Amino acid sequence: MRSISKLFTGLTKKQKKIFFRILAAAFFIVLSEAVEEKSRILQVLFFAASYIIIGYDILIRAFKGIRKGHPFDENFLMAVATVGAIGLGDLEEGTAVMLFYQIGELFESVAVGKSRKNITELIDIRPDYANIEMSDGKMERIDPEDVSVGSVIVVKPGEKVPIDGVVVEGESSIDTAALTGESRLTEVRKDMSVLSGSINLTGVLKLRTVKDFGESTASKILDLVENASSSKSKSEDFISRFARIYTPAVCFSALALAIIPPVLLLLFGKSPEWGSWIYRSLTFLVISCPCALVISIPMAFFGGLGGAGNAGILIKGSNYMEPLSQAKLAVFDKTGTMTKGVFEVRGVHHSPIEDEMLIELAAHAECYSSHPISISILRKYVKEPDKSRVSDVHEISGEGVSALVDGKQVACGNSKLMDRLGVDYIDCRSHGTVVHVAIDGVYYGHILIADSIKQNAEKAISALKENGISNTVMLTGDTESTAESVAEEIGIGRVFSELLPADKVNIVGDLLKECGKKEKLIFVGDGINDAPVLARADVGIAMGGIGSDAAIEAADVVIMDDDPLKVVKAVKIAKKCLRIVYENIWCAIGIKVICLILSAFGLGSMWMAIFADTGVMILAVLNSIRALNVKKL
Repeated sequence: MRSISKLFTGLTKKQKKIFFRILAAAFFIVLSEAVEEKSRILQVLFFAASYIIIGYDILIRAFKGIRKGHPFDENFLMAVATVGAIGLGDLEEGTAVMLFYQIGELFESVAVGKSRKNITELIDIRPDYANIEMSDGKMERIDPEDVSVGSVIVVKPGEKVPIDGVVVEGESSIDTAALTGESRLTEVRKDMSVLSGSINLTGVLKLRTVKDFGESTASKILDLVENASSSKSKSEDFISRFARIYTPAVCFSALALAIIPPVLLLLFGKSPEWGSWIYRSLTFLVISCPCALVISIPMAFFGGLGGAGNAGILIKGSNYMEPLSQAKLAVFDKTGTMTKGVFEVRGVHHSPIEDEMLIELAAHAECYSSHPISISILRKYVKEPDKSRVSDVHEISGEGVSALVDGKQVACGNSKLMDRLGVDYIDCRSHGTVVHVAIDGVYYGHILIADSIKQNAEKAISALKENGISNTVMLTGDTESTAESVAEEIGIGRVFSELLPADKVNIVGDLLKECGKKEKLIFVGDGINDAPVLARADVGIAMGGIGSDAAIEAADVVIMDDDPLKVVKAVKIAKKCLRIVYENIWCAIGIKVICLILSAFGLGSMWMAIFADTGVMILAVLNSIRALNVKKL
């Protein structure tokens, strides 16, 4: 009882109405069976009541279709078949066909509702208001669309961040689950960026907005999700065209089945058996109803899009599912895609003192510099440098920096600085930026700084190969040695380095020629210079978390948390979705063809027709729901 109650409370008002109609119709069918031997008139009345309760809307829609000149749809098929069966005296079968059809419609409605709920959960990231602090210190709620760039907004604990901004005051934990698909807490403080759609969990934050509401992350995600199903896939488009041709074809075939055989029998002097052939044609009509295909195929794609969205993968339309499932060549940008795009200290080499001590001295020498290399050393040191220990700082453009730290002359820089100081240094065999350190004119080793490879980069390449994408390529504007090093570490097969954006487009054009007719190329990138390549590929995948607006705009798929493994998941989702689509197509067509042949030869009944129509539709719809489940892929 509890499970039934839970199911009932999950129904919409329209679904509850259908549910009550099904119960009422079933009740009158039971009554008609109970009075079968007592009163034929009562039995007919109960059957009539049941049919009207369960089928009046189908009859109305069929009539409207005929009046508008578009009669050939499933409503027309069901109305003709059931009214015809009742006209031939088969009250039970005519009413039962309509009842089971409506049960199938309810199943389909609930399944689609479940799929839409997944999309609705994503759309729930839309903020309703933004808090603006007035001059008197009071807070005023205004529409996020009315907030201009550069305004300071206040986000309280439990509220959604309405617009992308930078923290100007406060510290807090934010939940980015709505953006990335993963419930992950991120600590934010002054000068850190916060994306709209995130949930503020603990402290009060004051943000200076950096974008208009329409250009913020939440708005862009909503646009992608809301328009995702506007582009039909080839399978969906085929089914729509198929149904437009198929429905009138089977109607005329059923008419021919009802007329031609009796006429031929009559011409040969035999009994025409009109009733038998009309019954066969009506059974033929019910079986031929294309509901299973017309409903389940779009629903499978819709479910795939919803499941992907909940996993933090935004696919802009079902038309990208098929090429994504056919991918055989994966091309990757390097910086920001397979690497973090952030310089980090990768090691300390040839130092006669402890690594931590050398980092401490270098961090203090670099503490006044804003160069990315200096910032990476300071980040490694973690602590705030004590600037009272530092004096006589000299920054030499293109070479490095020297300073007195605790009375010692510390020089940090490249080989040119060492040559200038007359210090013998040791070259580094690893790839990256080398910062040599000399103390009081004596060489104290070097610090290797390089862009770190993303945690799941190697796993992603390995997983792609396991899923049939063994041809992997990396394109980068970086040096050949660095590119080769990264490719070797993560397992990418081919590398093209020192490229300009135009070079990337040309190379992708050449790679597309290598693909077979049913083989597709996917390109994964993040920067503004990747936008032309994303548009050129069969499927462009953008890393959305740190990716540029241009890249996200040009891409067909957006990965919200920058995890390379999500590329593999997107491919798996597409393959699962297409597999379900083809299962539905072959199952529905196969069963219908068999049942149509049987009914044409008089070996079928209206009960078999119910299974071939409503039964197959329910099976196809339930199969389509599987597209939503992407957690274990």
